[in-house]
Amino acid sequence: MAIDLTPLRESRDFRLLFIGQGVSFAGSMITYVAVPFQAFALTHSSLVVGLISLTELVPILLVAFVGGALADVVDRRRMVLMTEVAMCVLTAVLVANAALPHPQLWLLFVVIAAAASVDALQRPSLDALVPRIVSREHVPAAAALESLRGNLGQVLGPAIAGGLLAIAGLPVTFGVDVVTFGASLTALALMRAVPPRDEGQRVSVRAVLDGVRYARRRQDLLGTYVVDMNAMFFGMPLALFPQIAAGFGGPAVLGLLYTAPSVGALVAATTSGWMRRVQRHGRAIALAAAAWGVAIIGFGFAPSLALALLALAAAGAADMVSGLFRITIWNQTIPDSMRGRLAGIEMISYSSGPGLGNLEAGVVGALAGVRASVVSGGVLCVLGTVVLSAALPRFWRYDAGRA
Repeated sequence: MAIDLTPLRESRDFRLLFIGQGVSFAGSMITYVAVPFQAFALTHSSLVVGLISLTELVPILLVAFVGGALADVVDRRRMVLMTEVAMCVLTAVLVANAALPHPQLWLLFVVIAAAASVDALQRPSLDALVPRIVSREHVPAAAALESLRGNLGQVLGPAIAGGLLAIAGLPVTFGVDVVTFGASLTALALMRAVPPRDEGQRVSVRAVLDGVRYARRRQDLLGTYVVDMNAMFFGMPLALFPQIAAGFGGPAVLGLLYTAPSVGALVAATTSGWMRRVQRHGRAIALAAAAWGVAIIGFGFAPSLALALLALAAAGAADMVSGLFRITIWNQTIPDSMRGRLAGIEMISYSSGPGLGNLEAGVVGALAGVRASVVSGGVLCVLGTVVLSAALPRFWRYDAGRA
C-alpha cells in the first residue's frame, strides 16, 4: 500500500523539481482560494466567481497547443523556469491591486487571463519533463509522488489561505505566494538542461495537427480526456464554495471546503502502492470518475459541515485514483517526440472541464439554487461516465499488461 519513493532516491533532478514545485504550488493554492474570495467579496455573486473560471479557460484553449508544440522543440527546464518568473510577476500585480483602497475587479480578470496563458505555456513542458528525468519503470511511482506533492499543497495552501484571509487580509495572502516562487526558481536553476531529443523538430501548425491526429486515433487516450472532462464539467461545484462557506461560517470554512478534496486525494496518493497491480486502467478511470459523481451528490445533500467535508474528501480520493491511472497511460504510451503536444491536449482536457464546470455550477446555482446545482451535477457526472464508457469500448477494455 505504501507509496514508492524510488524516483526521489535515484534522480537528483526529480528531487529538485519535487521540492521546488511543492513549495511553489502550495503558494499558488493560497492564491487559488484568495482570487474567488476577492471576487465574491467585491460582487457577492457566485456567477462572477464562475466567470473567473471561464476567463482562465479561454487563454488555455488558445495557448495550450502552442505550449505543447514548444515543449517538443525547446529545453523543457528552461521553459518552465521562464514561465515561473512570469507567474511570480503576475502574482505581484495581485498584491498591488489588493492593496489599493478600492481594488479593481477588471484587473483581477486581466491578471487571471494572463496567468492562465502563462500556465498554458508552462504546463506541457512541466508534464513532459518528468518522463525525461526518471526511468520508464518508475513513471507510475513518480506520478504518485507528484500527486502526493500536489495534494499536500492543496491541503496546506487553502488552509493557510483561510487563516491569512481571516487574520491578515488579501495583500499579505497574495504576498505569501510571491515569496514561495523563490523555492521553485532556485530548484529549476540547479537542474540540468533537458533539450529536445530530436533537434530537427520545429513549431508549426502541421506539428500541432499531428498531435491531434495521434490522439484521435487512440480511443484509450480519448477516453482519458473525455471521461475526466465529463466528470469535471458536471461535478465541479467550486464556484459555489464562497456562497456555501458564507452559510457555514465564513473565510475559515472556505479554506476547509477547498482543502477537503485534497485530504481525500492525499490519503489515496499515500496508499497508492496497490495501483501497481491494476492492469485495466481504463476501467479504473471510469469507475473512479463515477465515484466522484456519487460523492458530489452526497456533498449536495450533506446536512452538516462535517458530512459535507467527508463527502468532498471521498470525491478527492476518487479523483486522485482516476488521475494516477490517466497519468500512467499518458506517460507510458506516448512517444517522447510527441509528449509535449499531447500534454497540451491533456491540459485542455483537464482545464476545460473544471473551467466550464465552475461556470455551469454558477449558472445553475443562480437559477435553481446551490443544492440543485450540486446534486444535478453529480447525477449527470455518473450518467455521462456510463455513456462514454459504452461509446469507447477500447478505453473500457484497455489493459496495461497488453499495451
